[in-house]
Amino acid sequence: MSSAQKQVWEGAIPLQIHLHESEVTTLPPPPPAFVLAPRIGYLPLLISLVKPHFSSTLPPGLDAVWFDYKGLPLKWYIPTGVLFDLLCVEPERPWNLTVHFRGYPSNVLLPCEGEDSVKWSFINSLKEAAYVINGNSKNVMNMSQPDQVELWSSVLNGNLEIYRRVASKLKLGTSEDEYTENASSVLIKSPQSTGDTDVTGQVKTGRIPVRLYLWIVNEEFDDFEDAPQIDNWDKVSYINRPVELHKEDGKYFSLNDAVKRILPEFFPENSFVIEGNANINQSGEEGERSSDPGSSCNAAEIAKIKFVRIQGIEPVLDIPFSWVVNNFMNPEYFLHMCVCLKVKANAVQNG
Repeated sequence: MSSAQKQVWEGAIPLQIHLHESEVTTLPPPPPAFVLAPRIGYLPLLISLVKPHFSSTLPPGLDAVWFDYKGLPLKWYIPTGVLFDLLCVEPERPWNLTVHFRGYPSNVLLPCEGEDSVKWSFINSLKEAAYVINGNSKNVMNMSQPDQVELWSSVLNGNLEIYRRVASKLKLGTSEDEYTENASSVLIKSPQSTGDTDVTGQVKTGRIPVRLYLWIVNEEFDDFEDAPQIDNWDKVSYINRPVELHKEDGKYFSLNDAVKRILPEFFPENSFVIEGNANINQSGEEGERSSDPGSSCNAAEIAKIKFVRIQGIEPVLDIPFSWVVNNFMNPEYFLHMCVCLKVKANAVQNG
């Protein structure tokens, strides 16, 4: 187990949760609840902590619980850390959320029946990842009931050791690391910290389950605090597209290569669609490291990568993608990537 994996599992976001003013029945209104939310967890799993805090002030009756950030209903099946990375471009601590016990926005959010809904969403994602990696999901489908319970409990409790022991039975290893040349020169940038990382490098032939949350801006910004806010889910494109990798001697496949392979519509010179599978994109220069990642666009590209955020970190784009996968993937074996692209307005209209 790497230190990066351990930090991902231990990662948490401090939340300050307010009860929506329309549901306050006492004066003075109740103080906010302060909760440390695991990055790999999901907001409905916090209800057992939040509801008792506000129970004495709630009006009678029951309804599904939901959360919003600045009026935007939060999708419960997206991991909490991903929501934070996507919606708080300039990290906000504590993250101020509002909880609702009434008026579930079923036109925006899928129905949620608490922990059971989250568990089955997680298991279904695990099946999907298994299918991407192995071409079938039989190992997940055939998982014993005790193993399934233990796996879910390890996610709930943030127990990486138990998770690794149970998950190893699923045989979903996505990549194999090799040490790359000059690995120590690759840096990771984080809103919390900066520094060197011990990077190991490349994967064998394989398919990586990726969920990419794409946010397009038309105006330039230098500071995160000047970035436009995401106030509507229509501004986010949810791309569920695996990345197929092929090892090539002397070259490595970078995070920059992966982003451009997933988004061929914005980087056509770097990608082509594999025949027979329109959801998987392949680089024309197989596995070759991109030159000048994330800076200026070449003639064929209509977009510029403003940032890529994974697990609260903004890796430099030439980091080996296999290291990112092995260390930053979520427990359901998906790598969640928040990507902001700067695209010229006329390019979006013409596309």
